[in-house]
Amino acid sequence: MRWTLYIVFLLFLVGCQLKDDRRKEQEKTVFRYNESAGITTLDPAYVRRFEDFLAIEQLFNGLVSLDENLKIKPSIAKSWTVSEDGLMYTFILRDDVYFNRSDLFGSEETRRVTASDVVYSFLRIIDPTTASPGKYIFQNLNNSSPNFKAIEALNEETVAIHLETPQPSLIYQLSLPYCTIVPYEVVEHFGQDFGLHPIGTGPFCLKKWKKDVKLVMGKNPNYFEKDESGVRLPYLDAVSIYFIQDKHQEFIKFKSGNLEMISGMNEDDKDQLLNGEGELNETLKESFYLQKTDWLNTDYLGILMDENTEDKSNPLKNKLIRQAVGYAIDREAMVRYLRNNIGVPATKGFVPQGMPDFKSFAIKGFNYDIEKAMLLIKEAGYETPEQVPAITLSATPEYKTLCEYLQRELGKIGLTVKVDMNSVSSMNQRIAQFEANFYRKSWIADFPDAINYFQLFYSKNFYPEFGSNYTHFKNQEYDVLFELASVEKDKNNRMELYKKMNQIVHDESPIIPLFYAETLRFFKQNVKGVQSNSLNSLSLKKVKVEHQND
Repeated sequence: MRWTLYIVFLLFLVGCQLKDDRRKEQEKTVFRYNESAGITTLDPAYVRRFEDFLAIEQLFNGLVSLDENLKIKPSIAKSWTVSEDGLMYTFILRDDVYFNRSDLFGSEETRRVTASDVVYSFLRIIDPTTASPGKYIFQNLNNSSPNFKAIEALNEETVAIHLETPQPSLIYQLSLPYCTIVPYEVVEHFGQDFGLHPIGTGPFCLKKWKKDVKLVMGKNPNYFEKDESGVRLPYLDAVSIYFIQDKHQEFIKFKSGNLEMISGMNEDDKDQLLNGEGELNETLKESFYLQKTDWLNTDYLGILMDENTEDKSNPLKNKLIRQAVGYAIDREAMVRYLRNNIGVPATKGFVPQGMPDFKSFAIKGFNYDIEKAMLLIKEAGYETPEQVPAITLSATPEYKTLCEYLQRELGKIGLTVKVDMNSVSSMNQRIAQFEANFYRKSWIADFPDAINYFQLFYSKNFYPEFGSNYTHFKNQEYDVLFELASVEKDKNNRMELYKKMNQIVHDESPIIPLFYAETLRFFKQNVKGVQSNSLNSLSLKKVKVEHQND
């Protein structure tokens, strides 16, 4: 009998423990979202895709970061100074930043970040064998002497960067994922596979990653940042990223409460989510809310300008025809009816609103003016629009509806437009090989300075060898202005140079801006504290998920 009572008592204790464990598990907060395009790498040096940027933002820190208003704020660096001539940046590091745990750090399983880690991380980006897409950030280093260290650790807590010429955008570029700080011993151990075993200083650390299924990040209990009340961040216990490719299935999973957030909208589901004014439908407001912000992303039509490769019969070779195309598009109607009022008509030049100091360099761009478009066609030497040879607009299937709209709009002024649909890989290849003379494209800024957009038209940035000048636009006056703006330290003078470049791009029209994008993120009502900005960042360190069972 005693043994029977003892066994019953043990079973009771085990049952209580299991219930207690389940309760504790249920009390844990997990933020779940989906990346339909998946994640390819978690190595900051190799990141190329926006989806990877968002994940890396949770795992790593740089010297500086950007707040919700795109203002630079300290991160691993607690302060910094810039020399009067703009050629030397000096950063003082915090003394309480530690890497996430790893056996490679020895018995302590972690260690403090020092200036030598910063130097190692930056030199790794510059190293030609790394072939990092972020190497452009450091192209202006002062390497005048073989014994001179352009990036150096002055002591354990101080880093200096020496430049050849002033680079006002550098402080913004240092906030990019490429420039986050990595531990040399872990990188050296894993080599090319560091992106599968990332160790950083961020609010979260990698726990599990099953390709094409799910990625899980757990809370970093030793993260250095605290909230205003002195509580250590992050609040969440974990972040789960799913890789559901079908956007409709993603929407169903969100509606059923199995995701805390979805981004953007599927064409087929947009009317279920939004009303005609671009607001969340009333039927959804009890369970969800919408976060909509400006996004530094301009959708545009690109036109190949290269004399050597462009089809000589292409009427878009004539800038008056290019301008006619720009004035023939009703952007207001396009945003209203095709996008449920998500986005802003691009009528102020190529650089989107949401960019700091936007009003300082905004111009009077393309408005809807059919009469002006018709006059421009006549000025171009055509008696009637029907004499203008047909043009072919290339795009991917995702933009089929948009292309059909543009086809109708340009048809109103008598232009014949053929639409050529291509897969994403085929489209990229056609642009790279200069087989597409007229195509839909977008440019998303990775740091908040308008020079990020103007670089697309600098002749020394010809794609693909030297940069992102996809159109092969070349203009001597523009090049001079660009070079002056790149080193101009005075903000007001730089804005004037930006405005002049903006005007040249409009007048010459190597691109036709369509709309400035806005970000859409839909959340469950129990999600609080998500921080973002017009770079579409996703800061989860202050997020709280209330009353959730995962």
